[in-house]
Amino acid sequence: MNEIVRPRREPLRVAHSACPHDCPSTCALEIEVLDARTIGRVRGAEDNAYTAGVICAKVARYAERTHHPDRLTRPLRRTGPKGSGQFEPISWDDALDITAEALLKAEARHGAEAVWPYFYAGTMGLVMRDGINRLRHAKKYSGFHSTICVNPAWTGYIAGTGRLAGPDPREMAKSDLVVIWGTNPVNTQVNVMTHATRARKERGARIVAVDIYMNGTMQQADLPVLVKPGTDGALACALMHCLFRDGKADWGYLEQYTDAPRELEEHLRTRGPDWASAITGCPVETIEEFARLIGDNKRAYFRLGYGFTRSRNGAANMHAASCIAAVSGAWQYEGGGAFHNNGAIYHWNKTMIEGLDVADPSVRVLDQSRIGPVLCGDADALAGGPPVTALFVQNTNPVSVAPEQERVKQGFGREDLFVCVHEQFLTETARMADIILPATMFIEHDDIYQGGGHQYIQLGQKLIEPPGECRSNHEVICALAERVGARHPGFAMSPRELIDWTLQHSGWGTLAELEAKKWIDCQPPFARAHYLEGFNWPDRKFRFRPDWKTVPFRSPWHAGPVDDLPTLPDHWAVIEEADAAHPFRLATSPARNFLNSTFNETPTSLRNERRPTLMIHPDDAAPLGIEEAGKVAVGNRRGEVRLHARLFEGVLRGVVVAESIWPNDAYEDGRGINTITGADALAPYGGAAFHDNRVWVRPVR
Repeated sequence: MNEIVRPRREPLRVAHSACPHDCPSTCALEIEVLDARTIGRVRGAEDNAYTAGVICAKVARYAERTHHPDRLTRPLRRTGPKGSGQFEPISWDDALDITAEALLKAEARHGAEAVWPYFYAGTMGLVMRDGINRLRHAKKYSGFHSTICVNPAWTGYIAGTGRLAGPDPREMAKSDLVVIWGTNPVNTQVNVMTHATRARKERGARIVAVDIYMNGTMQQADLPVLVKPGTDGALACALMHCLFRDGKADWGYLEQYTDAPRELEEHLRTRGPDWASAITGCPVETIEEFARLIGDNKRAYFRLGYGFTRSRNGAANMHAASCIAAVSGAWQYEGGGAFHNNGAIYHWNKTMIEGLDVADPSVRVLDQSRIGPVLCGDADALAGGPPVTALFVQNTNPVSVAPEQERVKQGFGREDLFVCVHEQFLTETARMADIILPATMFIEHDDIYQGGGHQYIQLGQKLIEPPGECRSNHEVICALAERVGARHPGFAMSPRELIDWTLQHSGWGTLAELEAKKWIDCQPPFARAHYLEGFNWPDRKFRFRPDWKTVPFRSPWHAGPVDDLPTLPDHWAVIEEADAAHPFRLATSPARNFLNSTFNETPTSLRNERRPTLMIHPDDAAPLGIEEAGKVAVGNRRGEVRLHARLFEGVLRGVVVAESIWPNDAYEDGRGINTITGADALAPYGGAAFHDNRVWVRPVR
């Protein structure tokens, strides 16, 4: 009898990596590598104490994005009108030569500041995201004031603590009360829910969520606290009022660790639950219950997000919310304190990656969020300098995500503006380009990552070959540098050499050591993380009275009505309040299956989200004649957008929510939701008020 010979199956290779996307979790990943060009399943790394084996559904199906048939794989040159989508393939040499020639032409005519390298967080890898700055600094191209995401949040948190760092996020699992404020981790950072629900299961902890609609996180909370957009400062003041009123303020802690506790107590006497309820729309009974939970549970962990700071009073809201843990004394306990981001713990030396040693502080800086006014020639937005006539874009999609979309599109449509976009898909920004360059994805190049929402440095190695002719950001930057005459040692280094240099010069060892460890746990000691040695100010006190103009931030560039910021925690009434012509307030909250404009090209994400919708309370919809799934227009002085109504009792009266960001062409009239968001700069260091818009809503017959 002949023996059946079965072919030997090669053992499945599982490689370690890190999620590259703009999410505080920066999950540690295990990725199935099927062959030299193909990945399979993507899982969370179980042996990483923060990721704990759990990742979001959209990253779990990353193979769908990596091997998408619509990926860009060849350089393209525009052949039709701008925005027409008419392109022809060309060689890499031709594409790079054309781009370099355009940059040199812009420089020759108007000076180097006429060139604006524009980027953001499509990848969070330090080498591939930030290397564009090396070209900028070496050539003295216009500076880039990054404002679209973190500015009001980081400033508001640092205003109290003096440092962007806090208690170990894994301590949420050891808390007796987890407060998830102004973030929807069910959609945006699932690991927060992992540790919060562990605390509930193992310790009987209560979960409180504060948000503007009954999203997935609010639905999982023991106490959902529903407020109107931009009113979180009022809620925070009322909670602290109750702690002082009821004898639950920790006076021993306040006297030792804070700057003005008696002044704060007096200031808050008139800011009780009745006052806050009238501003926030939250019932007095809910505010009282929330305050009781804080007062009765010293081991309370405040996980403060970004969403509630994306309003014109965002920095003040963050500061007010962060003050609660100081009044209650929660900072003293494991599982207690207020956490937003751990950015300060990594102490990076990014000189070689970014070319910081050749940066010229006299070069003008342009505001990322004001790209519309910049490209439309607004003198103030241009900081008194020359027009931008050449734009090089990596890792972002401003024609979808930037505010005041009509001005953004108008600017991109200028015939005298040269645009090169380095991208993975034919995004709306890529459609406006003169030259498109195909980009790699994170498993197709080497990079290094830090966690904002945790405490790990992680390595993401190249696991597979890219499709077609895709090249990494680093390759493109170095090739352009050679053609435009930029000089810096970093251009001669490989990504792995840059990673190794950066690790060693930042005090984190070598690349070889990181490869052996998989990641580095950078969490500071307990006393440092909880500020038991004092806060990061000369007097070592938490500041209830911040000096807003001197809050340490990555840029000295001030914006907005800085002088009007409240001197003590308060509701700062600078938001776009509803009026007779605009009776609703709109927020553009994150969708579960998209990450900004990433993943809105993958079939599963599109199928799950279905179409752009506007959540509106049934009692608001009925008088307007708006029915479930009916077409509606929503607008203001900036423009109007058409989408479908979703009647939802989980929003307060007078509030509407559009979960985003859909491509513009997903809307009936080709105008996306950021058509109606504002680009005015926020105090004190800029930012965009994506969740702070007064609008009208009308049925479309």
